[in-house]
Amino acid sequence: MPWQALLNRDPHLPENPDLAEGYATLLQTLGAVTPFELAVRGGRMMTTPGLAFLVGYQAALRMLWPSAPLSLGALCATEQRSLRPADMQTRLAALRVSGRKDFVTAGDAADWLLIAARSEEEGQSPRLQLAVVYAGEPGVRVEKLPAIPLMPDISHGRLLLDNAQCELLAGDGWDAYVKPFRTLEDIYVLSAMTAWLYGIGQDSDWPQNLQLKLLGLLAGCAEVSRQPPNHGAGHVLLGGLFAQFDALKAELNQTFADGPPQWAALWARDQAVLELAAGARAKRLAKALAGSSLN
Repeated sequence: MPWQALLNRDPHLPENPDLAEGYATLLQTLGAVTPFELAVRGGRMMTTPGLAFLVGYQAALRMLWPSAPLSLGALCATEQRSLRPADMQTRLAALRVSGRKDFVTAGDAADWLLIAARSEEEGQSPRLQLAVVYAGEPGVRVEKLPAIPLMPDISHGRLLLDNAQCELLAGDGWDAYVKPFRTLEDIYVLSAMTAWLYGIGQDSDWPQNLQLKLLGLLAGCAEVSRQPPNHGAGHVLLGGLFAQFDALKAELNQTFADGPPQWAALWARDQAVLELAAGARAKRLAKALAGSSLN
């Protein structure tokens, strides 16, 4: 990570209501970057927490699928608010996929979609594979859902698949993709959101000590990003990062309250995004701690 690029006071990119165009502009501005650089430098340049979240989400996708296209993408797994393979109804038949995914981040703007789909024979235990489909292809349709109060600038969609042609990624869909993505998303979204906060702190002349704390948190994120997402040690270290972030909340909230109201309003509206996966993250941490000397 070229840290000097973060320490410089680069301007925020203008907000673009077209998420795909805005993301393409970001990539053009950054040039060739690693996923961690994308999350941190890109998150720093965004104008809202929601857009920083989207950049972190895209970085996590590129860790999951390193050969992913450069354009905007999405992972489609949840059905009826569940990620359990046994609850999924989306099915593969040869190189065709049918079913629906109910909540796809930026689904209407995504160029490519990773689909968790059942592939076991009748009577066997549920087994997932990951399929790739492309927006606009026959049998691929995304319905844009109404905006929600949290990050209303990031759209969500419902994906409908009707015998759509697909490609398959190698490996088990659950163990190699859906399960590790939970951890990857935590790492890269935390990185992007912390970088956004650091950028606001630079622009608003926050106390130097708070800016240094945010930089220290980002340095920890860099180390955790190098850990395999399925290793217990990485989950323990990630738990430490979220503990650091939680310890900053009161100071952050007070600093926002003392500064420009537009930033305070955005943070008050969207900061809960980092708590959405707190339950699953706590379970992973508890399991990892059970096998460590910290228990």
